[in-house]
Amino acid sequence: MVMLRLKFVVSDVDRHGNVRYYFRRRPDPKTRLRGKPGSKIFMETYDRCLAGDAPAATACAEVRPGSFRSVCERYLGSSAFGALDPSTQAWRRRGLEAACEAHGGKLIRRLLARHVRQMRDSRRGTPAAANTLLKALRALFSWAVEHDLAPGDPTREVKRVRYASKGHHSWSLTEVEAYEAVHPLGTKARLALALLLYTAGRREDVVRLGPRHVSAGRMRYVQAKNEHRAPVAMDIPIHPDLAEAIASVPPSSCPSFLETDYGRSFSPNGFGNRFKEWCIQAALPHCSAHGCRKATAARLAERGATPHQIMAITGHRTLEEVERYTREAQRARLADDAMALLPRRSGSDARVPPKQFSQDGVGPSARKRKNKQAFENPGGAPKGNRTPVFAVRGGIRGAHGRD
Repeated sequence: MVMLRLKFVVSDVDRHGNVRYYFRRRPDPKTRLRGKPGSKIFMETYDRCLAGDAPAATACAEVRPGSFRSVCERYLGSSAFGALDPSTQAWRRRGLEAACEAHGGKLIRRLLARHVRQMRDSRRGTPAAANTLLKALRALFSWAVEHDLAPGDPTREVKRVRYASKGHHSWSLTEVEAYEAVHPLGTKARLALALLLYTAGRREDVVRLGPRHVSAGRMRYVQAKNEHRAPVAMDIPIHPDLAEAIASVPPSSCPSFLETDYGRSFSPNGFGNRFKEWCIQAALPHCSAHGCRKATAARLAERGATPHQIMAITGHRTLEEVERYTREAQRARLADDAMALLPRRSGSDARVPPKQFSQDGVGPSARKRKNKQAFENPGGAPKGNRTPVFAVRGGIRGAHGRD
């Protein structure tokens, strides 16, 4: 183990066993160095202190017992926090450290709902970031109440910021074809798209998939999200298009299907950046990796898959999560079904133009009686042929029409 020795850096251990690091150069006050020695945030603060530009917000003498900061530090050093996925740890730590900058010295027992609203509203310019901060605070107070470090949870009285967001763009079939035209079979770019579409996996899942996850024509793996708290085991059949894409790429010693130019597995962020480059090469700068997951769920819904069937592919645990992806797709299909229930006004094969419903000279009362009779006898008028939303040809690639 390499020991990092830095001038003017001292450390101590608090009563909870957490190691704290400080920059101390007399006669200046000591400055807290957050993060692990050698980390980016640690070295940035150290370099500023060494240059005589210590951040005022981090200059402190001691952490006040019972303060918001002291509870945050205990939570960040707890086994509950350590059991979280690294990505979850990262955004919770960022949110809590930002809250400590403004409220770290306050006693946690005096923090009320209005203070939490102030923290939330400080990021009102970015509603998603405001909700992320509120989520981190809820996790903190839930843990603090359980360990008798806070008398109550003031976040219960604070609501999330409501805002309109379409989320990630969902790929259309035209965009899939445009991407495939630029990235043919045998390329890593084409294999990446096939893995994303036909496993509905997230970036952190796709970069880990490899031959070891294939057995008897099925892909079996545990999703990376919440794998240490609530693991979700996936067992899905390998689509023929995915099998073709895998077979077209020469085998290598890398444990993953997708490898970097250096023969190693991608990191989730590295893969996301590389996939964005491949999208730009195909003139699809608005498309992303997560949009493939959304497109697969929507396509399955459009083709009549039940919510539980979709959950078996995507790995979602609740119907509410699936509805986020399928709401728009189902609305279009349900609109087709609903419109087909409306009886025709004549026995001819031609459809009645919409304008005739308002310009046929029939008064409101007469039209109401006529429509009521028609609805009471739906079999009295032919429904006619219905145009399917998708063709019969199977799979996601067989869809056409409304995209």
